[in-house]
Amino acid sequence: MAPVSSALPVIKPLRRPRLWAVLWGLAVLLVIVVCLIPPPPIPLPENSDKGEHFLAYFILAGSAVQLFRRGRPLLWVGVGLVLMGIGIEFAQGALTSNRMADPMDAVANTIGVLAGMVTALTPLRDLLLRWRG
Repeated sequence: MAPVSSALPVIKPLRRPRLWAVLWGLAVLLVIVVCLIPPPPIPLPENSDKGEHFLAYFILAGSAVQLFRRGRPLLWVGVGLVLMGIGIEFAQGALTSNRMADPMDAVANTIGVLAGMVTALTPLRDLLLRWRG
């Protein structure tokens, strides 16, 4: 049986790579679902959701840094997350009646992705790789 790292060359040689990949995929799916379901009936100040957009995409991108190898795999994940954020905004405008497309949400998403990807340049980039739990 081939080692997991050679079977999944885009993922770091983690102890449970498939588990982490599934959890990350579920997090991506959760963001998509939350962005397309009706918003909670909570009155919020105008533009206060930008922090939520930033944080969600920062967490997705920062998690991707932990999971995916540096270089092309991580670059493509980052590009995919930015495109996902833009696509969700289009979908909100075209597919929902209770949401609206907001270009500034896409900007907040993109900034979150960039901030999360910057963690690849820090010693924090391999926390999950060093964790043996």
